[in-house]
Amino acid sequence: MTSPSASPDPAPPHSTEPQDTPLTEGMAFLANKGWQILLTMGLATTALGVIALVWPSATLRVLGVLFGVYLLATGVFQLAGAFGTHVPRHLRVLHFVIGAIAILLGLICFRGAMESILLLALWIGFSWLLRGTMETAAAASARDMPARGWHMAFGIIGALAGIVLIVSPFASIAALTLVVGVMAIVLGLTEVVRAIMIRIEVGRLAPAPAAKRRPLFHRPHRPHPQH
Repeated sequence: MTSPSASPDPAPPHSTEPQDTPLTEGMAFLANKGWQILLTMGLATTALGVIALVWPSATLRVLGVLFGVYLLATGVFQLAGAFGTHVPRHLRVLHFVIGAIAILLGLICFRGAMESILLLALWIGFSWLLRGTMETAAAASARDMPARGWHMAFGIIGALAGIVLIVSPFASIAALTLVVGVMAIVLGLTEVVRAIMIRIEVGRLAPAPAAKRRPLFHRPHRPHPQH
């Protein structure tokens, strides 16, 4: 039996320090990964912009090769879709013709840099011309369209830019490469600044927990004497 004068051990005090829950830990992990990914993308975009400005001819050659790969992949998918069971019979011929033309143009791109740059400029020029014409026609026909004047202006500018690319493809695509390089540098630096600001905000909102002090000497717990 225990002595009646012996008092039971006092209950350990409850810790008043805030404990990190799995939710807060997950949010902190996502925030840290978010600014790191944004910083990496900003640095990569800035590097691509610098490369486009320093070596524009090499950038155009790489773009031409990538455009050829894109045409080949598009042609293969179009040919595969022409023999699919989900495609109606009257559209199979169209899929086959488009796929064959895309593969042919893709092979032309691999013959030399000049051919690939010419096809890339014409492709962009015709797409801009078609899109600008359609946007201008839609804005002109719909009088109740919101921001109708802006849509019409952007459509006209896009159509004119497409005409310039079609008429003078080599000079236009070189100028376009320089513009893309400058825009990539500006966007990349903007993403780097945003990543730094997010990192600062994460540090303010989630401060590091204070380290707990451990006693220098630990006294072992002795059991009460029992009779």
